[in-house]
Amino acid sequence: MAQAVALFDGPVVAIASLVGLAVLAGALSGTVALLYRWYANERIQRGLPVLVGLSGVSVSLNATTALGQVIAGTNDALSPETALFNVAAFLVAGLTAAGAVDVGDRFGNDLFAATGARSVEGEVSRVVEAVGRVIAVDLPEEIDDIVGYDPVADETKDQLAGRTFLFPKRLTVAELEDRLRTRIKGDFGVGHVDVDLAADGTVEYLAVGARVAGIGPTLPPETAAVAVRADPALAASSGDVVQVWRPDPFERVTTAEIRGVADDIVTLAVDAADTPRLDTDTEYRLLTLPVESRTDREFASLLRAADETMSVVGIEADSPLAGQPVGSLDVTVIAVRLDSGGVEALPDRSHVLGADDAVYAVAKPERLRRLEAAASGVDATTSTAGAVDAADD
Repeated sequence: MAQAVALFDGPVVAIASLVGLAVLAGALSGTVALLYRWYANERIQRGLPVLVGLSGVSVSLNATTALGQVIAGTNDALSPETALFNVAAFLVAGLTAAGAVDVGDRFGNDLFAATGARSVEGEVSRVVEAVGRVIAVDLPEEIDDIVGYDPVADETKDQLAGRTFLFPKRLTVAELEDRLRTRIKGDFGVGHVDVDLAADGTVEYLAVGARVAGIGPTLPPETAAVAVRADPALAASSGDVVQVWRPDPFERVTTAEIRGVADDIVTLAVDAADTPRLDTDTEYRLLTLPVESRTDREFASLLRAADETMSVVGIEADSPLAGQPVGSLDVTVIAVRLDSGGVEALPDRSHVLGADDAVYAVAKPERLRRLEAAASGVDATTSTAGAVDAADD
C-alpha cells in the first residue's frame, strides 16, 4: 500500500498524506456545518459532520488500496504498517473534522450577516418560521370548550395550558394545524380539537371537547340502553328493531333496537320513558320486526359519534353572508329557517340567504366557529375567508 511504504521510506510523504486526509475531513465537515446553518439557521450537532468527514477519509483510503492492488500488485492491506497508518489517519482526521464544525458554523454566520440576511429575516420570517425550520408551538394559558361537545376535564386543560410542542420543518400552516390536533388528541386523550394558527405558528384560538366513548354517546336523544335477559332470534344482531314481550302474562312491553348480544343478555336501546317497565329478573321474548327507515334516529346517533356537530346560526342584517347562496358556505346546510317563518329542508345550493334567516349547519367545530363569526358580522374581513367561498364576488 502506498501509504504504508511512505510511512517507512519517506516520513515527509507520510506526514503529507496525513495532512491531506485531515484537510479532506475538515473540508467535508465544515461544508456540512455551513450548509446546515444556511438551511436551518441554527447550529448543527457535531456528530453528523464528523461522520461525513471520516467517511471521506475512508473512501480515500479504500480507493488507494484498490489502486495499489491493481496497478502495483501489492496486497498488504492487513500489514502492521498499513494498520498503523490508517489508525493515525482516522485519529488526525477526526480531530480536524470536529474543529471544522465550529469553523463552518461561524463562517456561515459571518457570511449571511455580510450579505444582509439579518435585514431580510424580518420580511420573510412568516415563511421561514412556518416552513424552513423546526417549529415550536406554544399553547395558550386559557383553553376554551367546544360548543356542542362534552367539556374536557380541568386536569387535562391544566396539562395542556402553556405546553410547547415541537414539529419538523417544511410544514404549511394547514399541515401544522393537523399535526397539532393529532398530537393533542393522541397524547392527552382529547376527542375534538379546534385550533387556529397564525402564519408564524402562533396559536390564535384553541378549544377542546371530550372524546365520545361507549354506547351512550351513540344513542339518539331521549333514548337509554338497558341490558335484559331475552331469547332473541338466531338472525337478530345489532341494529335490528324488535318488539319486547313479557312471557307471563304474555304482553308487549315496548319496541327497542338491539345494540349487543352476549349469550342470553341483550342490550337494548329503548325510549327513556320505557326503561322502568323492564326488569332484570324477567326473561323476555324478542320479536324481530321488518327493516324500516328511521333516518332521524340514525342521523342523531351518527352525528354524536362523528367529528362534526350541528349548530343553528342566525344571519344578522350586517353580515356578509346575507345575499349569498347556500352553495358558497363551507359547511353542510341541512335546513334554513326563513325570516317569514317557514323551514326549507335540504335547500338547493342556489338558495339565497336573507337577513334574519337561520342556517342549520353540520361541520367541524372550527368551520362552525368561522360561520358564526361571519353570520354575526364580527371581524368579517378574516372570518368569512373560511366560511364563504364567494364573499367577494
